[in-house]
Amino acid sequence: MRILAVADTPDPVLDDDCAPERWRGRVDLVISCGDLDRHYLEFLVTTLEVPLLYVPGNHDAAYREEPPEGCDSIDGRIVTIGDFRIAGIGGSLNYNAGPDAYQFTERQLRRRLRRLGWRIALTGPVDLVVSHAGPKHDDPALDPTDHAHRPSAAFRHFIDRYRPRWWLHGHNHLYDRRIPRVSRIGTTEVINACGHYLLDTGAERRASGITSPRAG
Repeated sequence: MRILAVADTPDPVLDDDCAPERWRGRVDLVISCGDLDRHYLEFLVTTLEVPLLYVPGNHDAAYREEPPEGCDSIDGRIVTIGDFRIAGIGGSLNYNAGPDAYQFTERQLRRRLRRLGWRIALTGPVDLVVSHAGPKHDDPALDPTDHAHRPSAAFRHFIDRYRPRWWLHGHNHLYDRRIPRVSRIGTTEVINACGHYLLDTGAERRASGITSPRAG
């Protein structure tokens, strides 16, 4: 299954001036890691004609009143596509607002992740986690240093405990070339989807059948 991950800023290679229909048939699923206008997500799901899953970013408070049409939020949920399982957790660490703006303390994130952990205990492990903010690395050089974009220790703890194969996130614009787009935490591949990133999971293509476990 090929996943087109997007986050933070519309990518020119996907907009309508660059013939996005050439992507049709190349991807089976679109995942948004947040901070994208709902009209952009609606454009992608309509043009590419595949399911689109998303978590809200810290600039997506408008989703509460007008969520992107034709797209499915996986914030705080686990969904299954064939045998491939995806968990979602939106928002960032609090720096100037609060939960209404999808900004949380580490304690609040741990509480939200604990609920996901209960669902994993009931329904089985997940292959991919989708977040907006990124997880904290062992090497501080891999993490942003500014207050608004700092990584989450709660996310790192979740990786250590549940060991998903992939972790997709946004929030961190790739201005600093010293920070890689793809890194590792243990056995988990951590991918910054700012702009866009194409992930081939190797799983069987069954994106038309998305289910949500009863516990999710």
